[in-house]
Amino acid sequence: MSLLIEVGNLDGLIVLVLVIMFGPPIIFAIIGAKLSDKKKSKIYYIISVAYVLIGLGVCGSMMVGF
Repeated sequence: MSLLIEVGNLDGLIVLVLVIMFGPPIIFAIIGAKLSDKKKSKIYYIISVAYVLIGLGVCGSMMVGF
């Protein structure tokens, strides 16, 4: 059984980077879908898309070395 904290194993780091990239945008999209006000929900969707673009740019460039 492989642990995520094992020495030389970078699986935990990759999972953490993926959670940072896609976790908050998914939460923002769910909040935007649940809101009844169209203007507020549109703002949450825009924040979600911007977070994905920035996350893929910053975290994606860090993952190139893996």
